[in-house]
Amino acid sequence: MRLKYLSFVIYSLLFSVALTSCADFFDQESEHVIFTEKDHLNNATDSIYSVTGILNKLQTLADRTILLGEVRGDLMEVTTDANSDLRDLAQFNVKDDNQYNKPSDYYAVINNCNYFIAHADTALKNNRNEYIFMKEYAAVKAIRAWTYLQLVLNYGNVPFVTDPILTKQDAEKDYPRYDLAAVCQYFITDLAGIPDLYHREYPGYGSIRNTDSRFFWFPITLVLGDLNLWLGSATGSQAAYREAALRYYQYINERNGQNSAYPTEVSLYTYTPGSTTWLSTTSWGSLSVRESYEEEGELITMIPCDSIQAEGNYSQLRNLFNSTTENDYKFSLTPSQNMFDISESQMHCCVSNSGTSVIYAPQGMDEHRSGDLRLYYFFTEGYRLNRLTNERIETQNIGKYSTRNVHIYRRQMVYFRLAEALNQCGYPRMAFQILSQGLNNEVIQDEVYPYYSQNDSIWISQFDFPRSRYGIFTVEHLVANRYTGNINTMGMHSRGSGWTPMNEYYQFPDSVEQDGVNVAVPLAEQQEYVNNLLLTEDALEFAFEGIRYYDLMRFALREQNPGQFLMDKICNRRGEKNRDAVRGEIKSDLTNPNNWYLNWNGKIGF
Repeated sequence: MRLKYLSFVIYSLLFSVALTSCADFFDQESEHVIFTEKDHLNNATDSIYSVTGILNKLQTLADRTILLGEVRGDLMEVTTDANSDLRDLAQFNVKDDNQYNKPSDYYAVINNCNYFIAHADTALKNNRNEYIFMKEYAAVKAIRAWTYLQLVLNYGNVPFVTDPILTKQDAEKDYPRYDLAAVCQYFITDLAGIPDLYHREYPGYGSIRNTDSRFFWFPITLVLGDLNLWLGSATGSQAAYREAALRYYQYINERNGQNSAYPTEVSLYTYTPGSTTWLSTTSWGSLSVRESYEEEGELITMIPCDSIQAEGNYSQLRNLFNSTTENDYKFSLTPSQNMFDISESQMHCCVSNSGTSVIYAPQGMDEHRSGDLRLYYFFTEGYRLNRLTNERIETQNIGKYSTRNVHIYRRQMVYFRLAEALNQCGYPRMAFQILSQGLNNEVIQDEVYPYYSQNDSIWISQFDFPRSRYGIFTVEHLVANRYTGNINTMGMHSRGSGWTPMNEYYQFPDSVEQDGVNVAVPLAEQQEYVNNLLLTEDALEFAFEGIRYYDLMRFALREQNPGQFLMDKICNRRGEKNRDAVRGEIKSDLTNPNNWYLNWNGKIGF
């Protein structure tokens, strides 16, 4: 989908700026700024053309966003059919000419955003006294903030530019370098200044090539949540963690209008108790991420890509993750042994027909049906025979990559990051409920308030999940096979590991026995326990979606020895028995946090 070919757009000039000298992090041959000859963008044609031009530039980052966030993590391995650039990425051996190391593409998006922000006439009103271009202005500011966050997460230390670069003189200025904390602090202030109305309302461009344009935007509240979560991780700021939690809650509460519902939905996938083979499954809801817009839909934001390769911004993710005719059935990326180990190590809890007892599914079943079933749901293996040679060709399919578009945000991510932020705020019990049974006010009243002080309870009271909008799915509903009315909320772990609220292996650590006496578990140990649950859930729910490496980085930043923590996690790719082999293949010393990042031409990075 080439957004600059929209039928309703009247084409304006494309201005290509040659940038050199100290600003040669811009690609001298790319089109950096799409704009009109006028001083202001003050009509619909100019505005739509400029915004869709930005979205077109964003397409160049789509595949890279996923690959940089996944190939460097611990849940994937490159195959012998992978190109050398992917292999170097996995080995932290990225050179300047690696196709995934192009900071100029990020700056192309940023520069176009800077131009729009500088020239959009945000004071212009229509005959109903409504600001005409504020929706576009807010959307572009969110895109710029998200792009800068991706840039600094990948390069660590970056030239920071907020004015459009249009001349050689602009390019040759000395721009300050910002690290992660500085980027987060700048855009938290920048986005917080946008009126709340435009945190909820987005440009209305209708359906473009059968794709709903409401998926094209980066909600300001979610971007603010991420910026605060990263700022807290980089600086230890409790205020940032609290703000992150409130921003994620704000999105949930306002997704479909103020004080609306955006529940977790019931998506239970479990073995049928009593089956002799333990291979029968029962499910409610769906684990898939549909691209049709619904009030309670899972998908929030995606980068739309072209449908055919000739159009230029065609996503190759389908061909990297799956066996297709386009790649002669030779996939480049496959789940790591660590991914299989994490999935199969879960205790899958099945409830009896009476709802009073449980049975745990056995280990060692085929097709990855042991433990958590989400891997079984979206990953399949097989083979085909070469018609000419009769050679057996191993095939795989990862169902998360069956469309042309690249998904960025979805509902479960919001709840996951809300849980992470709450845990860092000092409320691990509340975070645990998101994983175990889901949140509503009754759960908070019974499972959270009794364990915290009055001041803590006052702060927690800002999170309002009324039963009328968030009905908890209970064991009674499960036994009765009933999914009706407002029964719409459950714990995230139950999406693949059976009925979590009755799972004796998945309990919050209230106390431990010492010398025959029950002793309360300190808060710090409870937080560490929940952190481990979160990292496990991160793998089970979001595997291969391009966030794993970044999440490992963020968790590592909060450790006493960040570098060792990250190195240990990455070296688990092939399981604990092969950690030394993985360590030997990695070309950078990840115990030094500076080596977590890419470098380019001595201009960007540490």
